[in-house]
Order: sequence, then structure tokens, then C-alpha cells
Amino acid sequence: MPDMGTDLTYAKLLETNNYLRQLSDTTYWLCITRTVQESKLFPMNPYMLLSYLNTFYRLPTLLREIDAATPAEELGDRAREVSLKVDTVNAAWGMPAFYLIGREMLMNWGLLGPADAVDDVVDVLDFSRRFNLAYHRNDGHLTNKEFGDRSQFLPERQLQVFESDLHGVTPGDRLHTAATKLIAQLSQYAFLAHCECRIGIHTSGPYNFGENRQLIVRDFFELTEGDYPWLDGIATQLPHANLTIPIVFKDTNFNLMDDWASFEAEPSYDASNIAAVGMYTSDALTDGYVPVGMDSADVLAETMEHYREILNQATADLWKRIAGWSREQMIDAGALVYSSVAKDFAHLAGTYRQSDWFELDDRVQRFKPLMNDEYGRDNLGEMVGLLGFPHQKTNEYSMARYSGLNQNMLTGIPYTVLTDDDFARTAGSTLSGSTSLPPKNGLWTTSQGRLEVDDFNARARDFTPGALTDGNRYLDEEWVKRNYGTERADALYRQTQATSRNLAGRGSGLRRADLP
Repeated sequence: MPDMGTDLTYAKLLETNNYLRQLSDTTYWLCITRTVQESKLFPMNPYMLLSYLNTFYRLPTLLREIDAATPAEELGDRAREVSLKVDTVNAAWGMPAFYLIGREMLMNWGLLGPADAVDDVVDVLDFSRRFNLAYHRNDGHLTNKEFGDRSQFLPERQLQVFESDLHGVTPGDRLHTAATKLIAQLSQYAFLAHCECRIGIHTSGPYNFGENRQLIVRDFFELTEGDYPWLDGIATQLPHANLTIPIVFKDTNFNLMDDWASFEAEPSYDASNIAAVGMYTSDALTDGYVPVGMDSADVLAETMEHYREILNQATADLWKRIAGWSREQMIDAGALVYSSVAKDFAHLAGTYRQSDWFELDDRVQRFKPLMNDEYGRDNLGEMVGLLGFPHQKTNEYSMARYSGLNQNMLTGIPYTVLTDDDFARTAGSTLSGSTSLPPKNGLWTTSQGRLEVDDFNARARDFTPGALTDGNRYLDEEWVKRNYGTERADALYRQTQATSRNLAGRGSGLRRADLP
């Protein structure tokens, strides 16, 4: 029996394969039921396939470094308190799914067996599982799908601040108009900045706000200079890289919030049903959500109007820049957007290096000649839609969860790795790569100003948010339910209330009926 170390056990493999099968079922359901994004500008299918390979070769090494600096479950605790790009679509679903799809590609080509890279697979899924359990701690589930397609990770203390501070609107008033126009502009810009894919936009909820009202929280990321080299010099008048817009809807039931952070509602999403809005920012250096223009409805409307003007110009500027790219540059950019979905873990841990996340690995570069549009389309469709690869078949008696067919998108680890040794335990830890894109030269936009990356890393390593200090980390909703009004509970709530316009200093004893 090979020496696999203390971590690889039968129990660990059972847990890994269970999580892998959940991801397989959920990803298949998403691929066949949700809207398919296509682009007339970017070669999306080729760049997606290359991104999966890049994730397979690079992610295990990078996650091990991050996990050693800040454990995955602590990162989940951090992400639960604010809106960060380590969210449902990027980190919770995208990171492990992209890695495993890259593994499927290599198995289909005969370059990998199901036992190969077992240490990598176990480590990636273990990190992902620990992060997800902590991130979803307040609703007690592993994924949105497991929760019936809901995403309710925010604590009561934050939701009380939102309910108290959001500004009411009526259709046609200045703030309602400013908010709906800004959301439309943010959506257009975020799609373009992310090479016409959805991962720069996140939606969570719904939360019950009573009187037939529900709150959803919409997040928009990478709005100006930061990790993406192509955003250097773009939207530099915007003071925030990320914006969060909580929205209260009346007479609307959001009955689906899936792991791609897309949603469905009855009746359908209608801006005329928006009853209240607000705006905040957060990043790896903020202690909770920071209000943006929340002093009054007029100030918020003016701020939203100003940001829309900036982003409207930024969209035009970015279109002009991308229009000058070659096909290879478009493929590289899209592949790096996808394969870097876990990069904000490195920002939180203070281990971020640009070359780790924004180069295509040399092992991936060799597959570029395959990636014309036809091959990309057919290979992707066969792998995640038709499930037509021979190795995706199971025995003739089995019936998969959603298709009822004897085939699965993702392949489990054979348990013979515990007794055999005819496999490679890892894909390797030496990373080298390149990109056809211009190098990153700009600064990183943060809540503490525009920083060099080494300064950003140092500040991140030295920062711990209040919700994780002074014994607060384990003061969960179950504890608060039995200890509200105590000194510890009041201190925890007052931290979240510190920047609230209406709740500052009120503590933990409030019910919804008590909110101003």
C-alpha cells in the first residue's frame, strides 16, 4: 500500500466523492435549465475550455498556499459578512466545478486516469467544502441547490441595518429612476469587463421583509483598476471596485436563486415593484459593508447618477480597447477571467501574485491549436450537455438525478487509490506560463485607496474584521437567539451598526417591528 499520508483515508474519499457527485448533478442541472450565454465578440467556447485546463493545472498549488495562510473555513466566515468576489458563482460553485471539468477534458483525451492527481482533487474539494460550509453557515447548507435554490448567508444584524437604512422609492421618482438606470449600466459594463460572462455579477437572497416584500442583494465586481490588466486606466474616477445594491421588492416572490447567482421570480422581475434601495461597497480590507451615498435619498440618487455617467464612458472606453485585440488575446482574457475565479481568496489571505492568476500555464498553451470555434462548441456541448464522453457512462442499471440516464458529468475517484500505486498523485506544483495580453501596470483600487499589490497584500495579512475578533467568530444566529441583550451580543451588533444611519449603537435587542 503506498504511503498516502494521514489525510487520504477511506472516510475522506467517501466525503470527496459525495461532494463531487453533488457538484456533478448541480452543474448538469444548471447547464440544461439556465440561460446559455453567447457572445458575438469573444470566442467563449474556446476560452472556457482553456480556462478549465488552466484551473486544473494551477488551482491545487495556489489553494494550498492560501489555506496555509488563512484556512478555507475562516475565508468562508469572512465572505459571509460582506460581498466579496468569493461568492456563490465564483468560489462556491465555479472554482471546484471548473477544476473538475478540466479533469474530465484530460480524461477524455486519454491524458489522465480517474486515479491520477488524487491528492489535488481531494485538496481542492476539501478546501471548497470547508469554505462553503462556513460561507453558508447561517442557512446551514452546502450549496444553494441543497437549500432549494436559496442564498441566505447574511446575519440578522446586517439585514436589520439594510431594512432600517434603505431609502423608499416609488416608480418614476428620482431615486427609483437613478437606481434602475445604474443597475442596467452596471450589468452591461460588468459583462463586458468579464469578457461577456456573468461572473462579475452576483445576486443573493431572498430575505423576508414582511408585508409581501422580499430583499435581494445585487453585487457588481471589478468595476475599475484591479486584477484585470485590461481595466488599467478604465473608470478611474470611480472610487470603488465593488458595489452592492440591496433592493426591496413588493408583491414579488423570488422562488429561485441558483448556484450561478441567477434568479426567477413570480411575477417576473419588474422595476415597478422596487420599494426601497441602497448602495454599499466592501472588499478584503473593509470591516463590513461601507455605505455609499446613503445620507439621504437625494444624495444617493445623485451618487448613482454620477456613477452611471462614469460607467457609461468606461463602457465605451473598454469597447474601444477590446476592439483592438487579436483573437488570441480575446481567448486569453476570457480564459483568465474564468480560471481566476478563486483569486480573491489570495487577496483575503495576502498571498496574491499577478502571475499566479493571469497567465495561461505552459501545459495549457499546447492545446490552443485545437480551439477553433467548432471544436470548442462541440467539445463543450458533448461534455456538459449531452454527457457523451465514453468515460462519463455508468452501469446500465443506474439513473442520474436529473437526466434519468446512466451517465454523469463528473467522474469520481476510484477507491483503489488506497491499495494500488499505478497513478500520479499530483499534477505538479511548479507553475510557469504566459499570456498574449499586455502586462498589468496600474494600481489596485481598494477601500484604503489605490495601492501597489505588495501593500495590498501586507494590509490584508494584518487585517481581521471585527466579526472574527474578540471571540466573536462563533457567536452565530443560534447563540444570539438565546443571548440577545447581553453585553457580548450588543457589542457584536453595534459593530455592524457602526456605519448605520438609523441603528448606530442600538444593540441586539431589536425585532423587525422596532426598526425605525
